[in-house]
Amino acid sequence: MQITRQADYAIRAVHYISKLGQGQRAATSQIAQEQRIPPSFLAKIISQLSIAGLLQTSRGAHGGVMLATSPGEITLLDVVEAIDGPIALNECVNDENACSFGDDCPLRPIWCDAQEDLIKRLRGTNFAQFASLS
Repeated sequence: MQITRQADYAIRAVHYISKLGQGQRAATSQIAQEQRIPPSFLAKIISQLSIAGLLQTSRGAHGGVMLATSPGEITLLDVVEAIDGPIALNECVNDENACSFGDDCPLRPIWCDAQEDLIKRLRGTNFAQFASLS
């Protein structure tokens, strides 16, 4: 499994903004340049993160992008799911009827456990932790 490039860029953008300080804004052009994200791609990402309630945007001379809440309240899972949707390692994890083997499938419990572990790890990692590391 690999997260999308869009989710990776979203994580980098939120990480950058989370290091600014409470209530500080960054211009999208600045984020794009410093995080090496194509500006047009970043605009789409910022829009999705804003719709998800993770970022606030404003226009004008004092505009820019800022976190909608504290970095400690935003997790990696929040950002990945805002961009890529719910995590599903295999379609049978979220829909047991998707497997033609049904209850006899020896792999479904492994996929379910792996997905649960991944979600737990992403949910347990917030951007305040990242900001303190860099």
